[in-house]
Amino acid sequence: MSAPSERVTIKDVAAVAGVSKGAVSLAFNHKPGVSETTRERIFAAARQLGWAPNSSARSLSRQSVDTVGLAICRPARLLGLEPFYMEFISGIESVLAERDCSLLLRLVDSLEEEIVLQERWWRERQIGGSILVDFHQEDPRVEPLRKLGLPAVAVGHPSLTGGFPSVWTDDAAAVGEAVRYLAALGHRHIAHVGGPRGLGHSAIRTTAFEHTMRELGLESGPHAETSFSGDEGARATRSLLLAPQRPTAILYDNDIMAVAGLGVAAEMGISVPDDLSLLAWDDSQLCRLTHPTLSAMSHDVHGFGAQVTRVLFEVLGGREVASQPVATPSLVPRASTASPRS
Repeated sequence: MSAPSERVTIKDVAAVAGVSKGAVSLAFNHKPGVSETTRERIFAAARQLGWAPNSSARSLSRQSVDTVGLAICRPARLLGLEPFYMEFISGIESVLAERDCSLLLRLVDSLEEEIVLQERWWRERQIGGSILVDFHQEDPRVEPLRKLGLPAVAVGHPSLTGGFPSVWTDDAAAVGEAVRYLAALGHRHIAHVGGPRGLGHSAIRTTAFEHTMRELGLESGPHAETSFSGDEGARATRSLLLAPQRPTAILYDNDIMAVAGLGVAAEMGISVPDDLSLLAWDDSQLCRLTHPTLSAMSHDVHGFGAQVTRVLFEVLGGREVASQPVATPSLVPRASTASPRS
């Protein structure tokens, strides 16, 4: 077994960059005294060695934690329509307001863009810590942001979040409850309209859907991948309803797609719930304003955002924080689900 490598220090970074330790400190604290060219050379040396300033020491050098970062990889147009994130952000803000802190929100086009953004936020001391969302399988953000020493809380199952303290919902259990409910109503042909499989929670839900169908002795129903938008939800619904074996029930991964699916059913002259049952994820006002009202898997999204933020402040306070689940989404039956016609 090889001996463990020695810990990289500020002295090593200074040596590789060809500067003094003081220059490294000036660069990472964004103080005058080094040129921009030298500063970039120091940052490059730090990345090469995998070194970042000690996060505890960095936080002590700050007057206070007054800004929290949140980057979301979603189109701005979709984010403005999606009740989940509006509720989630309101929960974050409720805790930040108590502490007289602010949220720095940015929409990005890719996870790679988010990595660059988070690095800049942290090195320029724009944030005290970040909330990381929408984890992918083998998420590319984990390694560089951990090396950076960024204090952060992850929103996602611990299997996805690479050791960051995480707050999560048991999506697999909730999907199981939804499928069992539809099966108990008598549905045997159940379809699933989900998000992209590469997205961690989408993969968890899809796997749980397939597992529960097999467990109940039902043939695994068709599954459609989407971007969570209403347009793609409508397109997936139309494709499912035009298939030779039409499902009698569809489970959607968000409320926007379920509302769009309800519109497609009306367009095609298919009665909900007599001919088709629809069940949404993320209960919201949208689900209660449709006709018929939409059955949904409901959870306290505002409280979820608040809990994530409270955990982040524990991390910023230097406390050891274990990953923790919040309440599992629960079924709220409404008028869009019923037994299928015999």
